[in-house]
Amino acid sequence: MQTGALAAEDVRALNGRLHALPADTNQRAWRVINPRGAHAVAVGLTQELEVVVDGHVGYYCAGMNEAAHVEIRGHCGWGVGENMMSGMVRVAGNASQSAGASGHGGMLVIEGDAGHRCGISMKGIDIVVGGSIGAFSAFMAQAGNLVVCGDAGENLGDSLYEADIYVRGAVASLGADCVEKEMTAADREKVAALLARAGIAADAAAFRRYGSARTLYNFHVDHADSY
Repeated sequence: MQTGALAAEDVRALNGRLHALPADTNQRAWRVINPRGAHAVAVGLTQELEVVVDGHVGYYCAGMNEAAHVEIRGHCGWGVGENMMSGMVRVAGNASQSAGASGHGGMLVIEGDAGHRCGISMKGIDIVVGGSIGAFSAFMAQAGNLVVCGDAGENLGDSLYEADIYVRGAVASLGADCVEKEMTAADREKVAALLARAGIAADAAAFRRYGSARTLYNFHVDHADSY
């Protein structure tokens, strides 16, 4: 296992080493120690690397991830896994706001709680949260799945397109055009598979499903106050 110590080198140097690895490298297991809340750790990875960050990180950790498996053994600031394309990002603690923002694919797992706007503008990513999420989560979400084992804050799914939201706990309020939908057998199977992949134990039958009412797809004067 290769080690990067952020007490001895800066984030730019560490990310540079990860980006410079050749396609046939055998240095695929990395451990980052002493992150000290640094921002943009392990961003833009495009190979099947295993990167473990031992400690807390700041903004945009593992952003734009593609193929890599990044595990944060601590808490993280806003924008973790933003715009990720594939791979897996796991947060062992809590995440600040905008977790998984604009994510196109892959899976983001937050074992603790997530702040406001979790999954904002998600475009195909799967997000599984072991705890609760804040207000305006899945705002303008276009595709993908958000699974929440705890509660959801206000205005869940505001201006939602076609993503699916599954919540086990209470929902403070639904945003514009977000409605509760039938939880079918296929939905329960999907949630069970996502939970299993995320390594989080929960009963898929206890979740409720929320999605788009599709009333805001085209302008209509009766809905003018909602746009």
